[in-house]
Amino acid sequence: MDPAGASVANVIGGSEGEKFAKGNIYSVKLITGDEFRGIVMAYDPIPNFVVFEEGSKPRPGHSKNTRMVNASFITGLSYLGKTEEPLLRDSCWVNLDGLRAKEALAVRQAEADAERMGVGVTAEAQSIFDALSKTLPVQWEKSDILVMKEVRVRSPYLSDCVFGGTDAANNRVKKVLELERRRLQLFGT
Repeated sequence: MDPAGASVANVIGGSEGEKFAKGNIYSVKLITGDEFRGIVMAYDPIPNFVVFEEGSKPRPGHSKNTRMVNASFITGLSYLGKTEEPLLRDSCWVNLDGLRAKEALAVRQAEADAERMGVGVTAEAQSIFDALSKTLPVQWEKSDILVMKEVRVRSPYLSDCVFGGTDAANNRVKKVLELERRRLQLFGT
């Protein structure tokens, strides 16, 4: 459905692919009322999306504002011309070292998140684990929460389900557990 009531292709002439050829410069008006000038960088006919570089001159080597627009939402399109070479070789580059660093960070974060997720535990157990992890070093050991590598909290994760460790460590875990259960409004019987 065309919001303007007429196909933009019919107004400008030519097929969508010809109209949205790389390098065409347009003044664009959207159904939202937004207006901008942009150079067509890409067009995908299946989802009917156009990618514009904002402005009417390519800016090689500079950062760009781009817009990805559903062509169905374009209510006005005025052809302003065509650039000589819309996508210069140096205008689009990717910092591979930066991408690799981001990927490595994402992998480390995913691994850390996986270690923090209990397998086969209730949402309540996970909430208790997350709350305890804010003040104490914790890890899952099957369905038990291992605190400070010495104190074990077993299901149903109440104060009387705390075992092991020194008396001081055991009492500390019980106290933090009670406070966190109260804060989470998880009251045991």
